[in-house]
Amino acid sequence: MSDLQSPEETIQESPQESAAEAVAAVAEAPATPQAAPPPRTKKTALAAILEGDLDTVQMSDDSFRSMFDTMLSKVKEDEMVHGKVVSVTKDEILVDIGFKSLGIVPRAEFVGAETLVPGDAVDVFVEKIEDNDGRLILSRRRADFMKTWEDILKLHETQAVTPVRILRRIKGGMVVDLLGIEAFLPGSQIDVRPVRDFDSWVGRALDIRVVKVNHPSENVVVSHKVLLEEQLAEQRGKILGTLEKGLVLEGVVKAISDFGVFVDLGGVDGLVHITDLSWGRVTHPSEVVSLDQQVKVVVLDYDPNRKRISLGMKQLTEHPWDAIGARYENGTKVSGKVVSLTDYGAFIEIEKGVEGLIHISEMSWTQHVKHPSQVVSLGQMVSAVVLSIDKNERKLALGMKQLEPDPWNDLTAKYPVASVHKGVVRNLTNFGVFVELEPGVDGLVHISDLSWTKKIRHPGEFVKKGDTVDVVVLAIDNEHRRISLGHKQISENPWDIFEGEFNVGMETEGKIVRLIDKGVIVEMPQGVDGFVPVSQLSFAPVRVIADYFNVGDNLPLKVVEFDKEQKKIVLSVVELLRTKSTEEVATYNVNHPVPNADKYSLDPSAPIATSIEDLESSESIEGDQI
Repeated sequence: MSDLQSPEETIQESPQESAAEAVAAVAEAPATPQAAPPPRTKKTALAAILEGDLDTVQMSDDSFRSMFDTMLSKVKEDEMVHGKVVSVTKDEILVDIGFKSLGIVPRAEFVGAETLVPGDAVDVFVEKIEDNDGRLILSRRRADFMKTWEDILKLHETQAVTPVRILRRIKGGMVVDLLGIEAFLPGSQIDVRPVRDFDSWVGRALDIRVVKVNHPSENVVVSHKVLLEEQLAEQRGKILGTLEKGLVLEGVVKAISDFGVFVDLGGVDGLVHITDLSWGRVTHPSEVVSLDQQVKVVVLDYDPNRKRISLGMKQLTEHPWDAIGARYENGTKVSGKVVSLTDYGAFIEIEKGVEGLIHISEMSWTQHVKHPSQVVSLGQMVSAVVLSIDKNERKLALGMKQLEPDPWNDLTAKYPVASVHKGVVRNLTNFGVFVELEPGVDGLVHISDLSWTKKIRHPGEFVKKGDTVDVVVLAIDNEHRRISLGHKQISENPWDIFEGEFNVGMETEGKIVRLIDKGVIVEMPQGVDGFVPVSQLSFAPVRVIADYFNVGDNLPLKVVEFDKEQKKIVLSVVELLRTKSTEEVATYNVNHPVPNADKYSLDPSAPIATSIEDLESSESIEGDQI
């Protein structure tokens, strides 16, 4: 900022136009020696000229221009100067600052403009040397601002403390009145603790320190927090010097996170982990404390190097298991909230810090519970019975199914052995079918008990989920809670009848229903399945069964083995064809063109090869002979 200029430094005498005063100054300079004039009343230079009291001014144009330009060069834009009031009008105030023309200041910029009179000294700011109308534009308001700005710069330089008043809230903080100028107080610089309600601070007076000044934009940033931190520095040192494990302190909840709570101990922050808030299970710290709450904590650990303080709250109270007494003996009925689910059960909180486990096997008498979510859900209130308690290990076993009578005690009477019932297929496994007799009561039909006559590889070949089937109760195991069911037992065992109908040597026929590596499975009359070994399908060796035989083909057969106990019938095409005519054998060979089958069938004495290797060996010998 340039030095202030005063029109007193020029040759003017009165607050008239500077050009007129310049002329008056020249007129007063001695041109030629004259006698001293008689004493007279002092007049302004302009009045003297108008009344003819001045002699002729003798000055060259160059001298006048040089003097005039020197005077004008001292006035520049964007600087503050001293001036004198020349006149006061309704809207404007004319001020002489020693320029070629009077400056104009809006009257609204003067506080108490009605008290101004010509000749009053004022400080103004030069905004424009010449506007579009050729006027000199001055500003009183800007001059006042520049004076205050100088004071603010000194406050910033000296870091002096000064009071302010909060005017209003804006985004990110507050606007404060600093020496009549609006300054910015960031929300983070209001207090050492996070501010929850900004509106409550509006109108309050605070001591601040100027922390940042932006000259180009003329912005000022202030802070109240730095003063508080200075005040807390000494207190912080005292606290850190006395910290030790087990020390009980009071503090204020400063912040809440998912993993814990930060507590302000008076300039020093400590963390209460979520597991140290309560003996009970805590999902989120906000369930236990709230912001700005006064709390009592105990120091669990202090790391002076990392300045980390671990605090606890639950350690100030007795552990619930230590006071559990005889409240939860075996058989006691309790209720609580489901606080956790695992693959093996559900944990129930029956009081703060006391949890019990309901194992999945203790949830239902009849239902096969694979996961506790099938029965309970998180947050659900449930009732249970104490099964066992270990106070030393702090373990509590609970059961839900014990609240109801054991239905297995009545199942023997309701489902006696050999009784017939209808059930719904609920599940299929490799070894059988689970059939639901009533809600929660399932029985197993083993794969071997599905059919008397079919060779079933998987239950899915016989039934589907949701099918309704007739079953017979075969056995009930109360100890292991198992019910064995059978489906084929609905009808009588047909093998007593098959024994008379499928004697060894009896001729029959069958339709291929499945191809296997060792032969084919055929369906015979009355729906019974029989087995034809691959060596009994043709006189010649069959390398790949599917090349010559298909599902659905009808085969002429002879029974070569019948086992009632094993429910097995072995059949042969070859043995049957040995007793048939040449034409019948030829027809069979055409339908199933196994290579060299006709050659083997023409020689009745040729043995049936039991393996491909034997047949290949015999072919080789015959080839050599040929």
